[in-house]
Amino acid sequence: MPEETPVGTGNQKDIEENKVLAIISYFWLLCLIPLLAKKDSPFAQFHAKQGLALAIVQTIWAVASWVLVSIPVLGVLINSLGWIAIFVLWIIGIINASSGKMQKLPVIGGLTENIKI
Repeated sequence: MPEETPVGTGNQKDIEENKVLAIISYFWLLCLIPLLAKKDSPFAQFHAKQGLALAIVQTIWAVASWVLVSIPVLGVLINSLGWIAIFVLWIIGIINASSGKMQKLPVIGGLTENIKI
């Protein structure tokens, strides 16, 4: 079983007030809403930054997909696996946000440590 990487729990009031914003943070560029509008909420900021990292990865993968699909069979397989991985990260992020957890996304979650907004 993979080890969880908890970052913090935040306060319960912050979590309850900003849970919806944390969830929408994982819908591509909607992460900008809590990132810019809820600077006072550690919970919303955490998930907005995780969502931003996921949006960047999605965008890079979308561009890379154009090249990959031109490679017969193997390219399509790699492309499909990449989109499945992104979908899994998306689900994990939404589950974490809806559960009130401030837990980094696997693999890409650490990219957000240097984001200062």
